[in-house]
Amino acid sequence: MTERDVILNELAQGLRPTSPGITWFDALAPEEQSEAPLHLRHHCVQARAVAEEGPEGIRRAGLRPTHTPAVLITHGRVDDQLGKIAPLTPRDERRKAFRLLVAVLAIADGRRRERTPGWARIRRVRSPTDRQQRWSHYRGSSAGSREGHVHPALGQNVDHQGD
Repeated sequence: MTERDVILNELAQGLRPTSPGITWFDALAPEEQSEAPLHLRHHCVQARAVAEEGPEGIRRAGLRPTHTPAVLITHGRVDDQLGKIAPLTPRDERRKAFRLLVAVLAIADGRRRERTPGWARIRRVRSPTDRQQRWSHYRGSSAGSREGHVHPALGQNVDHQGD
């Protein structure tokens, strides 16, 4: 998982405030700025976003129902519409798309965590830097240790709550 994916997931999980997330997005190079919504779209699809999450995503993103990404997400199949939202090109539309996709991911991911047994126990994915720093600490730990456990579905080290 790249640093970008960690940031996007932290934004969706509420571990990183939205305002600094938008500042981060605005500071990206143009090519990276066009890639971020595409990755968000992919995460939304993985979280199984559904059409009913569109209106709540619009509200959470602070968009008007007449903004292009808001209109798109409320018309047609959500997977198709996410594919139309992610590549929007004018800078202001791209920023709105980013805000909407983060909000939709947050809703879909929250729903998935509530409904999938064991999923809600994953608190956060560690950043690549965290893994590198912790690797030497856990290298000597017993094989049965839960700390530093690599989650089979995520392929990342995870914290566990209540273990």
